Amino acid sequence: KGAKVMNTLITISREFGSGGRELGRRLSELLNIAYYDQEIITEISRRTDLAERYIEQVIEQKPIPAFPIHIGRSLYPLSNPIYEQRQAVMLEQNRIIREMAKRSSCVIVGRCADHVLRDFPNKFDFFIHGSIEDRVKRVQTCGDYVIEGKTPEAALEKMDKQRSTYYNYYTGKVWGKCDHYDLCINAGRLGVEYSTDIILEYINRLKK
Repeated sequence: KGAKVMNTLITISREFGSGGRELGRRLSELLNIAYYDQEIITEISRRTDLAERYIEQVIEQKPIPAFPIHIGRSLYPLSNPIYEQRQAVMLEQNRIIREMAKRSSCVIVGRCADHVLRDFPNKFDFFIHGSIEDRVKRVQTCGDYVIEGKTPEAALEKMDKQRSTYYNYYTGKVWGKCDHYDLCINAGRLGVEYSTDIILEYINRLKK
């Protein structure tokens, strides 16, 4: 059964360096609703006693064979630390995302939230992208980004590949494909502020 809530739920998927995180923060501030990104990792850590950096590494690893997204399982003691702990972290993340969405209106950045919340009403999904040139310029001038690689271009391509692999595997959909989202926005060309305004206009029109 679908979740019977009418909170406004906004999910942001984004290419690395596109400004999606800043856009999500700006949306949450303008709408005066909760913002979740790193906070999800912090909550998993609180519930499981695992270090936040370890959880991030678990989530960033290659997908687990034969492990689709499921909802509603608990975090149990683990007999196979490598396989089961990674599985448990992913399941706990999905549970937390759904709890947050039921609790209040919110913006959630990344973490396959568009798919995890696919049965929730009043949800809006956006994909933020930009040219490689615009994104390189952004990561070189914005303190929010830490990149590793021989060149900024190579680092961005690596991060995008990781995000694509993660999303495609756990959702069964194609990361960045337009028909999975309400809007795909080139924030590199439009800028974060104007891109935010477009999203707000879109949401306001549909909610009338």
